Amino acid sequence: MAIQWFPGHMHLTRQAIAERIKDIDVVIELLDARLPGSSANPLLAELTGHRPTLKVLNKQDLADSTRTPAWLAWYNAQPGTRAIALDASERAPAQRLLAACRELAPERKGLSRPMRVLICGIPNVGKSTLNNSLLGRFQAKTGDEAGVTKQEQRIVVADDFYLWDTPGMLWPRIIVEQSGYNLAASGAVGRNAYDEELVALELLLYLQRHYAQALLDRYKLDLPLAQLQALHDDELLTAIGKKRGAVMSGGRVNLQKAAELVLTDFRSGAIGAITLETVEEFAAWLAVGQAKEAERLARKAEHEKRRKKRRF
Repeated sequence: MAIQWFPGHMHLTRQAIAERIKDIDVVIELLDARLPGSSANPLLAELTGHRPTLKVLNKQDLADSTRTPAWLAWYNAQPGTRAIALDASERAPAQRLLAACRELAPERKGLSRPMRVLICGIPNVGKSTLNNSLLGRFQAKTGDEAGVTKQEQRIVVADDFYLWDTPGMLWPRIIVEQSGYNLAASGAVGRNAYDEELVALELLLYLQRHYAQALLDRYKLDLPLAQLQALHDDELLTAIGKKRGAVMSGGRVNLQKAAELVLTDFRSGAIGAITLETVEEFAAWLAVGQAKEAERLARKAEHEKRRKKRRF
């Protein structure tokens, strides 16, 4: 199942970024530290051109600390790019953003040449929370769901530091299938765009392979580790539903309710500190996605060629 979500307000955001970028010195892209590859928007790279970019792996407290350094190293190796990990709810780390931006554009300082920064990211990645942290007070609306911010906001961080916050934006076509599932699991995709049970099953399949002990600990499953890893994903979801009381009359497990519980536990960090992809895994997924997309475009071009030939 391919997950896609690009509602009308995201199209408007794309247009706003294309217009705003002309006057921007540094672009901050907030990434979800639990899915650092899947949450990077390829559309932003097209829109922002060669602007210096700061990649912020947000929600690092929810991510696997053994995997985050590899992602930081990978992004820091990209030209014109710096990467840091951050928990946006903490004020002291948030201040590192200002210093990092000034390093990327050292010529921008003082009232005559103020720093102009555009902050972008997928929905529900924590931009509004970060903005409030930078300001030291509540200003931007926050919420644990995709699409809370709907229009661009200008924020004066300091006399010579201006920040433009844009609504969360995905991209018109997600070509990496696993990225669609990971984005949905994180809460970056609108609820009407995916089947929660299917997303929970995909999530559990990955957790079985890489975080089986965390599942045992969270759901108090009376199973040896090896047996849990051998369960079919729907059997695991059923077992979790029974443990968490998602049971209907007749003793049947409400799989929809069980799926909602699993997704809520992942998003809140209740299962543990988890990262759903390594640098190597994402590179492999991307290669497969690019190959399939190339085949799709080739078929489309061939179909259009035949259509035009029939017309004449």
